[in-house]
Amino acid sequence: MISVKKKLINSFTYFFNSNTFIFVKYTFTMKKLIFIFLMFFASIQIHAQIDENQTGAWYMYFYNHQFKDSQWGIQGDFQYRDWQILGDTEQLLLRSGVTYTPKDSGVIFTLGGANITTGVFGDSEDTSNENRIYQEALIPQKLGNRFLITHRFRYEQRFVENQHFRTRYRYNLFINVPFNSKSLSAKTIYGAFYNELFINGERNIGDNNTVEFFDRNRTYVGLGYVLNPKIRFQMGWMKQTTNNWSKGQLQFSMHHNF
Repeated sequence: MISVKKKLINSFTYFFNSNTFIFVKYTFTMKKLIFIFLMFFASIQIHAQIDENQTGAWYMYFYNHQFKDSQWGIQGDFQYRDWQILGDTEQLLLRSGVTYTPKDSGVIFTLGGANITTGVFGDSEDTSNENRIYQEALIPQKLGNRFLITHRFRYEQRFVENQHFRTRYRYNLFINVPFNSKSLSAKTIYGAFYNELFINGERNIGDNNTVEFFDRNRTYVGLGYVLNPKIRFQMGWMKQTTNNWSKGQLQFSMHHNF
């Protein structure tokens, strides 16, 4: 009897342990499948938030001023960016800085700050805020008689709402080509091109969230008109590409040297 009882207990124990193992393995597998499904669904939702076929628009005012008989000046820009032409705010950007131009260099150095309010695509009225400090160098170059090139190097320190502090590196290549003169003098019509690359300095943004090393790229083509030595206008089309989406934007800008 003892031997039979022992066998029954051993059989029951084996059955219980085996089924417990199968149950735990099954539960673990189900959790993995549910997790993968939720991540896939979340990815679809993120991509669905932005309509890549909806052309946006940016309205921009750029200004700069060189103080009389001085190497110092100011420059900045105000931009309203919309996910569509009007009615769905993407960003409101306010930026300004102090410039310094070493003698006989042609290079302009800037130290400045910016405040950016960012909206969410669609009907949501939620916004987030960011403050930035930035340093930049503008290096002009002329290629031949008509190609006016500017290299802009910018380094940003970013304080984004509910995220860790991080930095970003930017390089922009501007090319302006006058059509009916050899410089951007009054009444000149010119072609404008730029390409700007954004690289993240830090990837950890808090709460176990990270960003990619590549942040975004912007490519622009447009036409400009020089009204007078102080004011010129420009309009064109820009393609912005991030890791998650790619979208076209119309751009309208006024450039004011006062």
